[in-house]
Amino acid sequence: MSIINGESGKGSDARLALTAAQAGAAVVRDLYGGRLARYDKSAGDFATEADLAAERAILDVLRAARPDDAVTGEESGRSGAADARRRWLVDPLCGTLNYAVRTMLAGVNVALREDARVTAAATADPFSGEVFWTDGDAAWVRSADGTDEQLMPTAGSALVDINLDPPFPHAPGFRAVGLLADPGFAERFRPRVISSTLAVAWVAAGRRAAYVTDGDLRDSVHFAAGIALCRAAGCMVTGLYGEPVLSGAGGLIAAADPETHAALLELVKHQTP
Repeated sequence: MSIINGESGKGSDARLALTAAQAGAAVVRDLYGGRLARYDKSAGDFATEADLAAERAILDVLRAARPDDAVTGEESGRSGAADARRRWLVDPLCGTLNYAVRTMLAGVNVALREDARVTAAATADPFSGEVFWTDGDAAWVRSADGTDEQLMPTAGSALVDINLDPPFPHAPGFRAVGLLADPGFAERFRPRVISSTLAVAWVAAGRRAAYVTDGDLRDSVHFAAGIALCRAAGCMVTGLYGEPVLSGAGGLIAAADPETHAALLELVKHQTP
């Protein structure tokens, strides 16, 4: 087995995720503000040169250290055996539209799924230099100077980040915009929308009280890292209706504590006809 920083196994995988996310973040940071080509995908979605270059940098790191592992990349798709028990999930630039219009709200996500569990993950902020990372059991944030601090979620801010981007598989029963309009939401919480899954890592770090999204999150390159960080930090993490978060097209409520989670779960249920 390859060795990273003198360790093999789970600790090595976690540090590999961190190293790969840092490699992608360096590319995103270096290309920021330039005139970048865009590559259309579908329904108004697109990638930039930075997305593609960052993914290449991440894959170079992963393949050098773990050549036998399978990979799913946001831009390059799936490689390796379809039923591989070890699969890396790579989102090289989450917040592409923000980035393309020179807004510094983006994240770089790298996660390792072993069988049904994510055992190592990292989310890098290209602009602060921070990397949120986990070995699946505990979670830390590494500052730009290399110092690690354990993540401690708290709901004290009352800030709830909500993903307003489609698709909405639970509509018309649940739509994120409906949650914002609920008087009960306004009484207790304050909405935020940064349009990047960097905000999921912020729940684990105590910078958000919760994060809510609709969608199918199974093997999601966008959400796997953030969900792993929240779980390792001790957050409450379920689907929109309290079901296991990766059991189907169930969306996500990731909350800093049980009370916040219960309140949001009740608000979501209020919207169901």
